[in-house]
Amino acid sequence: MKRSFKTILVSLMLICSFAIATPTQAQLPRFGVKLGLNVNKLHFDESVFDSDNRAGFTGGLMMEWTVPVVGIGFDLSAMYVRRDAQWMENNEVDKVNRDYIDIPLNLKWKISIPVVDNLVRPFITTGPAVSFLTSKKAINAALENKTVNWAWNFGLGVELLKKVQIAASYGLGLNNAMKVVGASSSSDIDCKNRYWTVTAAYLF
Repeated sequence: MKRSFKTILVSLMLICSFAIATPTQAQLPRFGVKLGLNVNKLHFDESVFDSDNRAGFTGGLMMEWTVPVVGIGFDLSAMYVRRDAQWMENNEVDKVNRDYIDIPLNLKWKISIPVVDNLVRPFITTGPAVSFLTSKKAINAALENKTVNWAWNFGLGVELLKKVQIAASYGLGLNNAMKVVGASSSSDIDCKNRYWTVTAAYLF
């Protein structure tokens, strides 16, 4: 499954690189900074676990490229993300702080609105994201975090004055976020990240 997600990500990056290099209707990439909050929840299939929503934060850099007339393009970000987790197991609370470098690559469609286009422009996004664990793997004696997480994001937002972008997105985890210590992949705990993220970005 990881190979297929990597293939999707590499393919999108190649398409985006080709689009930038194509002179027809070309527009230089725009760069910016992005900050935000996220609400994360681990989705367990096992009934013995009961996970709660936990708040975290994110911040990093982004790049955007858009075809001027049709408004279709992409954005690529490199973000530091804190995703806390808390769950109940056998009437005992267990929690862990998890830090990641998150790299989402989104297709983006900016919707043109006559008259106010230069002031307000809504957009929708979707695309894959890969997260690399930077905090410790160990959770307790039996569980540890996986070092790589894959997700698919769906989002919407609005661009103001062609400089500021306010966006909200939902991330759907595609692979298990934890595993049993010393067990094979077939023995993984079935738990996936689910998270909402709200960000504000400033583009130069």
